[in-house]
Amino acid sequence: MELLILLGLPLFGALLLAVFGARTWAPELNVLVSLATFIAGCILTVKVIADGPMVVLQDQFFVDPFNVFIVALTAFVSFTTSLFSRPYMRIETEHGRLNPMRLRLYHSMFQLFMFTMLLALLTNNMGILWVAMEAATLSTVLLVSLYRTAASLEAAWKYFILCGVGIAQALFGTILLYFAAEKVLGGEGMNALLWTHLDGVKHQLEPTVLAISFVFLLVGYGTKVGLAPLHNWLPDAHAEGPTPVSAVLSGLLLNVALYAVIRCKVLVEGSVRSELPGQMLMLFGLLSVVIAVFMLWRQKDIKRLFAYSSIEHMGIITFAFGMGGPVANFAALLHMTVHSLTKSAIFFAVGHATQKAGTQMMDQISGLLTVSPRIGWGLMLGSLAILGLPPFGVFASEFLILTTAMRDQPWAAPILLLALGIAFAAIFSRVQPMVFGDPSVKPLTHRPALLPVFAHLALVLMLGVYIPPFLAQWYRLAAALIGG
Repeated sequence: MELLILLGLPLFGALLLAVFGARTWAPELNVLVSLATFIAGCILTVKVIADGPMVVLQDQFFVDPFNVFIVALTAFVSFTTSLFSRPYMRIETEHGRLNPMRLRLYHSMFQLFMFTMLLALLTNNMGILWVAMEAATLSTVLLVSLYRTAASLEAAWKYFILCGVGIAQALFGTILLYFAAEKVLGGEGMNALLWTHLDGVKHQLEPTVLAISFVFLLVGYGTKVGLAPLHNWLPDAHAEGPTPVSAVLSGLLLNVALYAVIRCKVLVEGSVRSELPGQMLMLFGLLSVVIAVFMLWRQKDIKRLFAYSSIEHMGIITFAFGMGGPVANFAALLHMTVHSLTKSAIFFAVGHATQKAGTQMMDQISGLLTVSPRIGWGLMLGSLAILGLPPFGVFASEFLILTTAMRDQPWAAPILLLALGIAFAAIFSRVQPMVFGDPSVKPLTHRPALLPVFAHLALVLMLGVYIPPFLAQWYRLAAALIGG
């Protein structure tokens, strides 16, 4: 029942906001639906922690410590993003960038996107997982193109085409997965694609078919993760869409796509009994990190800068999952958490900063600390956190990943260290003048929503100093599940 309520709330909210999304109270309704979804996610989390993994509706939905952890994170970031979007979207409407029709589209698609993310996380059927990821693409294409400018339409088309090609590869990989499963679970029909059933017989599945399937699934879902070389959609989508969309793309969509990859990796590793899946993840993850950090130096748009930072960090997480083992998986889950919280907080601060300046060009934004100290400190602290300075949680997760790499993959450790140093120099050298320079920005017409910024950063700081025992146990259980 808790699971159905969790899925039903954002779907019902999307339908409701499709009708009332242009009303003056629509932002509050969006917040209310997101809050209810978050509460439902917390209730489901408590139930799973207390009772263990559960399957419902004839095994069509499945919850365990791995996906319920991402469900809770998704629901929380969705709620805080809805809080941030209240004043942000009202200012955009006053500036003439949005009309009531587009505002209704935004609110409705925001909730539909949340539904697709939760469906992808909770479904037990690998085919429904593919459908949910495709639906997420379609809903976010409409959000990216919300402003209807030439640049936003171009970004939306690039996003649609590249992710469409990627998701087609994932479909072929899913078909191959079914082909392998049908020989073992043939009497179950479409239930042969249920992950729990596949996991139970993964040692009996044809290794060659599973290995080929994983290549297509990694390329397909990896496109949505933002892994190089199919990452080109991500900077454009972040730069041209509304800032709340940038926050949920970096904070939620990339995580859910990577979740799909890891679920597939568990099956394939059990079948092929080799390190091939992990080696492929390490290769694509490291390639993404290297390409992203060098692209950071070329950026002039603040949102594109942090979009490439998202590619870098998803590459680090992918590399950690590729290494495998309890410590690396634990570190990857921790990094997934702190990256989502930190990057969404940064985009919240960036959204208000660009509204103050009337531009996203970094060389035209300065003096944030003088005009609006809270926005300035939010951006600076968020930047320091994402760059891995102690005592923030990003430092703790990166330290675990690096030390594990030094032990298990010593060839990769110098590359990661060099990349992190380049990223630090690139981002800090751009953000510091924006915060401490001579003022070039003006006050906002609505009071900015900065509570989500500092709430996220406080959580990231706490996770760098102290991980509550129940959360640490949660990570350990999830890491063990991923490790098979």
